[in-house]
Amino acid sequence: MNQLHKSPFRIYEISFNFCTSFFFCLLLLSAQAVAGGGGGGHSWDGIVVTQGNYQALQAIKHELIDFTGVLRTWNDSSTTSVCSGGWAGIKCLRGQVVAIQLPWKGLGGTISEKIGQLQSLRKLSLHDNVLAGSVPRSLGYLKNLHGVYLFNNRLSGSVPASLGNCPLLQNLDLSNNQLSGIIPATLAESTRLYRLNLSFNSLSGPLPVTLARSQTLTFLDLGHNNLSGSIPDFAVNGSHPLKKLNLDHNRFSGAVPLSLCKQSLLEEVSLSHNQLFGSIPTECGALLHLQSLDLSYNSINGTIPDAIDRLHNLTMLNLKRNKINGPIPERIGNITGITQLDLSENNLTGLIPPSLVNLANLTSFNVSFNTLSGPVPPILSRKFNSSSFLGNIQLCGYSSSTPCPSPKPHHPLTPSPTSPQEPRKHHRKLSVKDIILIAIGALLAILLLLCCILLCCLIKKRAALKQKDGKDKITTEKTASATGAATSGGGGEMGGKLVHFDGPFVFTADDLLCATAEIMGKSTYGTAYKATLEDGNEVAVKRLREKTTKGVKEFEAEVTALGKIRHPNLLALRAYYLGPKGEKLLVFDYMSKGSLSAFLHSRGPETLIPWQTRIQIAKGISRGLAHLHKNENTIHENLTSSNILLDEKTNPHIADYGLSRLMTAAAATNVIATAGTLGYRAPEFSKIKNASTKTDVYSLGIIMLELLTGKSPGEPTNGMDLPQWVASIVKEEWTNEVFDLELMRETQTVGDELLNTLKLALHCVDPSPAARPEAVQVVEQLEEIRAEVEATTVGSGGDGGKDEEGV
Repeated sequence: MNQLHKSPFRIYEISFNFCTSFFFCLLLLSAQAVAGGGGGGHSWDGIVVTQGNYQALQAIKHELIDFTGVLRTWNDSSTTSVCSGGWAGIKCLRGQVVAIQLPWKGLGGTISEKIGQLQSLRKLSLHDNVLAGSVPRSLGYLKNLHGVYLFNNRLSGSVPASLGNCPLLQNLDLSNNQLSGIIPATLAESTRLYRLNLSFNSLSGPLPVTLARSQTLTFLDLGHNNLSGSIPDFAVNGSHPLKKLNLDHNRFSGAVPLSLCKQSLLEEVSLSHNQLFGSIPTECGALLHLQSLDLSYNSINGTIPDAIDRLHNLTMLNLKRNKINGPIPERIGNITGITQLDLSENNLTGLIPPSLVNLANLTSFNVSFNTLSGPVPPILSRKFNSSSFLGNIQLCGYSSSTPCPSPKPHHPLTPSPTSPQEPRKHHRKLSVKDIILIAIGALLAILLLLCCILLCCLIKKRAALKQKDGKDKITTEKTASATGAATSGGGGEMGGKLVHFDGPFVFTADDLLCATAEIMGKSTYGTAYKATLEDGNEVAVKRLREKTTKGVKEFEAEVTALGKIRHPNLLALRAYYLGPKGEKLLVFDYMSKGSLSAFLHSRGPETLIPWQTRIQIAKGISRGLAHLHKNENTIHENLTSSNILLDEKTNPHIADYGLSRLMTAAAATNVIATAGTLGYRAPEFSKIKNASTKTDVYSLGIIMLELLTGKSPGEPTNGMDLPQWVASIVKEEWTNEVFDLELMRETQTVGDELLNTLKLALHCVDPSPAARPEAVQVVEQLEEIRAEVEATTVGSGGDGGKDEEGV
């Protein structure tokens, strides 16, 4: 036995000395600890698996469909290799199976009820597979069960009520499946349950009161279901450990429970897209740890409580599309850390408080479609475009088309010299002579004005002709027309038409056509230019290929719809121009750092891109794509890193969205084919099939892999495309061969974030469209990656305190 104890330590020592990868070391240490079960770090305690556990594993294997061959190691003849590391995903302690870990293995079939015979099982991790059938009720027999991770599968049926019989259960994640029925109230009987995620299913019925009043839950996510009824009171007789509550996209009604505002540890609350009414309780000002509050898309009325300024840690407040009235509290300006504030589509009145200019961290702001009045503070109008203020008829100063009126001088009434105590009440009547003189004067003024206008036009035309030979032109045709309105243009002598939407610059057709132009690139849609206007301002102009766009009437209808789309991560269409001979120009904001593709692949060796920058880019792209899918009902169809543009702060802006709507069917087909050759097209997306949100998510996954690996999807590696190459490496081991070498310098601090982001990216490029998440889910999971890493420290000690990757 002494030799048996010494050998594993010697193997570990040698392996550690030659370990060059942080992830390999991490996994090796984890494997030692799990296999040893806390008994000194042995890789195997020498005890053969019990016959009962062996038979249960064979029954489980029998009901699984092994598409990738991962279960080949589960042979039928040997019991000695089960616990010694020979069986993939199996961990033992004293001859008993304590963990089954087979995520991301492409497993299908069902989970056998025989799993209930593994009495020592602590962890079941089969997430991100294609498992069907129901969640085994026999899991409730397992008294040592700590964690169940079956998310991102195709499980159906109900949530087993028997899971409440597991006294040590701490993590239960069945999200993103097809579960139905009610949420069992018995789940609250698991007295150590601190993380419950049942989101993205089809659950119905009420939220059990016993669950709401659980004294252990810190994370509760029931979003995207069909739950109804009122939201029950939370821990009426005491504080609650809850930190994150997500009940969005359900059918809850009634008021926001007052008890919820008394849970002092809450950090995130999302109750959006429900049927809540009543006012926001003033007591919610007591949520001193609250960072995110989303009550959007409800029927909440009343005013915004003044006590909201007590939420000093708040970074996001979303009250969009409710029935909130009254003024915007001046005290919101005291929440200095807030970055996102959306009060749009309510009944708010009065001025925009000047105190909001103090919110230096504000990156997203929207008060559109209220009844606000008065001037917009200049700092806000410069920082945010007009879409943040539209729909407020009496609001002014947020764009060139909504100037604020000049203050009228006050003229006091002059006392009459004959009656100093009273104002003058009588006026002398005009004589015929006075009227004739006034008429002659007016006629002369009109004639003089017409002469001045004619002279100005002649001077301007002569100056334009002189400039014609000395400047590069975007088009060969030119018009003398200018636009005076923000949303319409007029035809000039050549028949051109310029239409503005909104934006920081106002220019005429002459300004645009005479601008100095520099070609930035060409695509199937047309040629992109950087145009420098005469006043020095820069815009991006895309000249669409002639004979590839739709007719003028249909084109204008589609481009007008695109001009209304606004989001911080979507490149805004600011104007368009229709030339007299069919030329069509689209005008966008100019992005100083160019495309993401050039940013990643055309930089010098001295230029490093840290992980924080890359993950922020991934989040921004995901947010923009989610907005397109969810709010604009628009599919991009051609998402690549070349049409992700970066501004001076490296914030991403998705370009070319919706352009296929401007093109003929033949031209759109060419764009799709081009995307395929670049490696971004989903395998099911061909010329005879339509694009979908899932084909866009596939392209998003490719871009995420591009950010992680630093490799271009258009350049095969070892004869494989980017997803195949990454999958081949992941199948063998989590090593530094996957990640960009620059990122390996940061692995001590962001190692888990890299792994979790890689898992999510691979989920996005799943060959099966049904298995891919929606863009809004990608956003949520990217936002939660940091929270999930931090959650590894939560627990009651021992094995129960580990995260999803521990036993």
